[in-house]
Amino acid sequence: MAIEAIRDNLLRSILTLLGIIIGVFAIIAVMTAIRTLEHAINTGLNIFGSDVIWIQKMPAIRIGGHGSMRKYWQRPNITYDQALELRERLTDAQFVSVMDGRGGRTIRAGAEKTNPNVEVDGADEYGLESFNMTIADGRNLIPEDIRYNSRVALVGADVLDKLFPYADPLDKDISIDGIRFKIVGIIEPKGALFGQSQDNFVMIPITTYIQFFSSNWTSLGISVKAPTREAFDDMKEESIGQMRVVRDLKPDDENDFEVTSNDALVETFASFTGGVKVFAFGVSIIALVVAGIGIMNIMLVSVTERIKEIGIRKAIGATRGNILGQFLLEAVFLSLIGGVFGIILGVGVGNAVTLFMDIDPQIPIDWVFIGLGVCSTIGITFGIYPAYKAAKLDPIESLRYE
Repeated sequence: MAIEAIRDNLLRSILTLLGIIIGVFAIIAVMTAIRTLEHAINTGLNIFGSDVIWIQKMPAIRIGGHGSMRKYWQRPNITYDQALELRERLTDAQFVSVMDGRGGRTIRAGAEKTNPNVEVDGADEYGLESFNMTIADGRNLIPEDIRYNSRVALVGADVLDKLFPYADPLDKDISIDGIRFKIVGIIEPKGALFGQSQDNFVMIPITTYIQFFSSNWTSLGISVKAPTREAFDDMKEESIGQMRVVRDLKPDDENDFEVTSNDALVETFASFTGGVKVFAFGVSIIALVVAGIGIMNIMLVSVTERIKEIGIRKAIGATRGNILGQFLLEAVFLSLIGGVFGIILGVGVGNAVTLFMDIDPQIPIDWVFIGLGVCSTIGITFGIYPAYKAAKLDPIESLRYE
């Protein structure tokens, strides 16, 4: 009977449903999008190698405009000599590596060339391990390459596909800004992260990179690998302390460098998305409360229109509980129907980010049940008064109502 009553007033019911649909859609869409991104972060944001601490001048995640970043730009650059000094001090580290990169480069090989979007990275023999990469063919950089500023290169899959689609690239020459390098190694493809390829780069010895591609603005990055997982936190603290000594900081000076790791990146992202979740949930609850007021209003109208029906039902034996249950169920059905449509739309729109990024879609099952629970609560809360008003009507007065 509750469903039939909703069907008999279809247009009015649909208009009432819109408020519920919009409220649930908002919260489910945002939570789905965030859950999808969190899944991609937790499974794909493995930028640094295991137990690797990354030290650099600028924050790894930059939020804000140029004004908020000014203090970071004003920091002194991290130099190669400072990296070597830190390496000497961190005797317990498994390795201390140095790296830097510049994008927007065109790589040539004979008549072929790449788009001007290739990144050229300078690294030492630990560079690949620092960034969780491996050699697919050929060899890695070796200490002699670093010591003698060798013009050798490790090449990513995207560059190879463009320059050597049908040929073996090992021992072939490539040109970067007119400087020739010999390919000695091919790097195992890592795929895309957030729709951005991680294989569109060339890696050369850090000393060669500094010689040909550095400038007054170049600030190197230093990676430190802890000897064991258990020693990670101690190694991080030691790295900070020794870096302060290398940078000649006084005890009361704040750090003029940033220290991060895979775990820190995930925690930073989680803290940011946590605020978005709270805000979205608050806005959605307001929308649902407004929709609940609409449900109460429409149910009061329904009670007024159906006073005679209520009188007839009571006259043939319907109890107050029967009447209360009927009108309460109408309110709950309205809320749940709107909630289901809102969830379907929210999951669809929330997963729209997967169309632009190479990540898997997600369905936030917990928030689906939370959404349905909130809808039921809204229906009961705002339907109880109209239902109670209908249940307490006098059957004689109801039958005489015109």
